[in-house]
Amino acid sequence: MYKDGEQPPISAASLQIDRKTEHAAELGDQKEFQPQSTAAAKEELHRAETEPPPMVSNSDLQKLRTSPARQASVAMGEINRAEYVSVGESPSPSISNAKKVSVLPLVFLIFYEVSGGPFGVEDSVGAAGPLLALLGFLVFPLIWSIPEALITAEMGTMFPENGGYVVWVSSALGPFWGFQQGWMKWLSGVIDNALYPVLFLDYLKSEIPALGGGLPRVAAVLALTVILTYLNYRGLTIVGWVAVILGVFSILPFAVMGLVSIPKLRPSRWLVVNLKDVDWNLYLNTLFWNLNYWDSISTLAGEVENPNKTLPKALFYALILVVLSYFLPLLSGTGAIVLNRELWTDGYFSDVAKIIGGAWLGWWIQGAAAMSNMGMFVAEMSSDSFQLLGMAERGMLPEFFSKRSRHGTPLIGILFSASGVVLLSWLSFQEIVAAENFLYCFGMILEFLAFIKLRIKHPAASRPYKIPVGTAGSILMCIPPTILICIVLALSTVKVMIVSLAAVAIGLLLQPGLKYVEKKRWLKFSVSADLPDLHFANRNRSDTLVY
Repeated sequence: MYKDGEQPPISAASLQIDRKTEHAAELGDQKEFQPQSTAAAKEELHRAETEPPPMVSNSDLQKLRTSPARQASVAMGEINRAEYVSVGESPSPSISNAKKVSVLPLVFLIFYEVSGGPFGVEDSVGAAGPLLALLGFLVFPLIWSIPEALITAEMGTMFPENGGYVVWVSSALGPFWGFQQGWMKWLSGVIDNALYPVLFLDYLKSEIPALGGGLPRVAAVLALTVILTYLNYRGLTIVGWVAVILGVFSILPFAVMGLVSIPKLRPSRWLVVNLKDVDWNLYLNTLFWNLNYWDSISTLAGEVENPNKTLPKALFYALILVVLSYFLPLLSGTGAIVLNRELWTDGYFSDVAKIIGGAWLGWWIQGAAAMSNMGMFVAEMSSDSFQLLGMAERGMLPEFFSKRSRHGTPLIGILFSASGVVLLSWLSFQEIVAAENFLYCFGMILEFLAFIKLRIKHPAASRPYKIPVGTAGSILMCIPPTILICIVLALSTVKVMIVSLAAVAIGLLLQPGLKYVEKKRWLKFSVSADLPDLHFANRNRSDTLVY
């Protein structure tokens, strides 16, 4: 038996030669690595075949992880994506033994990370009218969703491990900013998740008035959080297939509503607009909230089956599904009934369905809304909790965050995320959306910087999926969403700005505080031996992929 946190000794016979490292070492621009990478690895293999297998201690294991062959592999961006293994390492038992997520469940996990259906888009009509609402859900994906999804596909396949965007920013800008990215994105995700019990109860309170406030509402929030948290505990594959079932059930009634509404459609109703009466803050925040979080799936990349191909494909299918699930219901809802902008608030689609198709369709939409919020909750919690696990595996958080349950799920991360949801569920819908958008914007700026820096400094690094634009194109692609970020931040209320900046300040203090705790050894921190190094002693080498 080994002590808690201690790595078991490994034999030299378990050393593996990374064929990609060997191939890359033969390339002209990587010649300096050839004698070190292939020769050193082959010598180890020959020794393993001719001598009794020596045992490697924990300190020796750490040396193996920073050997020239190991550095060459990561420096050139050549990573064995199937097992994420290189010279001197063995596959992660925690990942290899877990059943991984395939394309279809991943599509619906992304769908629920980003959308979950048209529930919550009603405020766009109330804030700006039908025309701007419809145009917003067509134009906004071009400005924001597509660039974010493309960056997620490239960076997620470049670093296919749990932690996602935290690892991207750490590799490009250093561990301090990687931690800030993790803090802001996790907090933003938890705030976002606090919204779903609120939306769930808002859709039911018209039929069950007791859920509108007081003790029954608090009890309902707690019960819902406990049930859905348990689903996350049981395993990501279960969550993925639950998301598929919930997704089909949530989308189907809107397809029926679209068909029923065809005889009642009046195209002139789609053209109603009054630019003098637009709540731009609510309008942009609603669009932003409903069309972001494409990068959240990256924190689950280590749990995805063949992420090189699966992740880009799933992002493409999910993008189409999300845009259609917003635009078509808005088209039928605004075109089939007389406009009353004051009524278009969160939860109004169930009333629209009753007007168009009758009470039965309204009840179906209410049930779909409940199911959708369940799907969004479990998908977001999966992303948030695996992000904490990935940060712990990188030594950014105490080691206990990396512990998995017997179902392969990050138990401590799930409990932390659930606690945050309960504490924040008292906020209103608009306050939640504005606060999480503000924090999310800061995180996206760091992602754009990391993406551009890696493209400039390491244009030839291995990218299993690469956006078909050069360095200049990469910079240009990030300009429109960055302008949008600045607009969203500028339109934030003073209350939201103060609360969000205070949260950012906590992160700036939390990282050095955790470093102090690590230095004093009050809590144990460790970097997983199953992951490639992001930081080398010699950071000035021009061929090093990471910071």
